[in-house]
Amino acid sequence: MKRLLLPAAALAAGGALAACGSSGGSSTGSPSASTPTGSATTVSVKQVNGLGNVLVDASGKVLYSPDQEADGKVRCTGACTSFWTALAPGAGSNNPMSDVANLGVIQRPDGTKQVTENGKPLYTFTLDSAGTTKGDNFSDDFGGQHFTWHAARATGPTTAPPATAPSGGGSGGASPSTTSPSGAGGGYGY
Repeated sequence: MKRLLLPAAALAAGGALAACGSSGGSSTGSPSASTPTGSATTVSVKQVNGLGNVLVDASGKVLYSPDQEADGKVRCTGACTSFWTALAPGAGSNNPMSDVANLGVIQRPDGTKQVTENGKPLYTFTLDSAGTTKGDNFSDDFGGQHFTWHAARATGPTTAPPATAPSGGGSGGASPSTTSPSGAGGGYGY
């Protein structure tokens, strides 16, 4: 199990990411608490070796949820969001559950909105890139709160979008996504 202990002072230091001790790869960017912007955020299902079907964001980064937020209460705030970025719904997304029963939106303590899966808040890990899963089974502590993170497994529909879609100006709904060789895939538009 991976473990990360970060006192608040270390987070302010520029070398905080180096303390994470992840193996392989390197991070050239700094952590960001910003949320995705634009007209849509898409949650898709992707087959990942060793994990099966997991949820990913529009850029292909695996989505995570900590054990400590299984009850739907947001506990990752402040310094925690420097490493775990809350997945925000796209602009104009008020009812994401209309197409996919297990995806929803909650309000975070700071007033921003966050996408959930089965009521559990979803995050990306700043040390991940598309296709990596450095955050799975990762443990860390922020402000006296311990977290154990897991990749969000696909529990809802995992069927691919239709092979042919009408062209023209659509008004939302499911977004196309890549289908894995096993046939699993599917996009859920937010």
